Amino acid sequence: MKVALFGKDYKEDQQKYLQQIIDELVRNNNHLCLYQPFYQKVKNGLDLPENLNFFNTHHDLVENTDMLFSIGGDGTMLDTIPFVRDSGIPILGINLGRLGFLSSVSKNEIKQALESIFKGDYYLDKRALLELVEPKEIFGELNFALNDLTIYRNNTTSLVVVHVYVDDKFLNSYWGDGLIVSTPTGSTAYSLSVGGPIMSPGSQNFVIAPIASHNLTVRPIVIQDSSTVRIRIGGREDKYLMTMDSRHSTINREDELVIKRCGFEVNMVEMNNKDFFSTIRDKLLWGVDNRN
Repeated sequence: MKVALFGKDYKEDQQKYLQQIIDELVRNNNHLCLYQPFYQKVKNGLDLPENLNFFNTHHDLVENTDMLFSIGGDGTMLDTIPFVRDSGIPILGINLGRLGFLSSVSKNEIKQALESIFKGDYYLDKRALLELVEPKEIFGELNFALNDLTIYRNNTTSLVVVHVYVDDKFLNSYWGDGLIVSTPTGSTAYSLSVGGPIMSPGSQNFVIAPIASHNLTVRPIVIQDSSTVRIRIGGREDKYLMTMDSRHSTINREDELVIKRCGFEVNMVEMNNKDFFSTIRDKLLWGVDNRN
């Protein structure tokens, strides 16, 4: 099996876990392909096999990969999506960061998880993405997001006014600091922090959630992801900020945004002894109750 390793940052206290991953992969006759910038950070601290391949782009990855390991936290996992895109390459998240909803394998579970991978004892959890259909030029080919699309005010104290239409029906004008349009995967991220609901991965919905709304009766709303969301921006400023996962750009006040469900999904590798509900119990400490 050809396994790609993707990471962004490297700290000395992660060395033994990275070495463990590499040793287990080599011992089980897997061929390794490392993200070139990550290799430059780890090459002096690890014992690496000689027959390495490297990738820098989406095309490099597709040609050389059966599975990709994202090594880090959820931010690292999000940064794998522009490399994987619509290739269907399964992604395993190994959490060397903090909370880690997406990177579900902890440091202490690496050996067990890899043994399960080698035996085929895992399943693929298909995750929906959203797509920015218009304007096309803002993010080009990378106009999709696994977590969310957000709109913010542009470093000023002025409110942003976001007018939202769902399937050409007017939903609301949101006055505040901004707006989040989230997938089910992103429902445990920024959307959750502003009071949005948690949605299970296959629920086929979007969440529209205001950021610091100036109308206390306005709450997040869940819509079908078969809907088209159209957004117009108002306010005193000419430019506003927009993000799609970890990518960001400025947008003009006259820009109209069109958002739909993306035409492809990504495959997340999950262990058979875990599921989404056990993950949120563990990460959000729902089970920490004497009655349980």
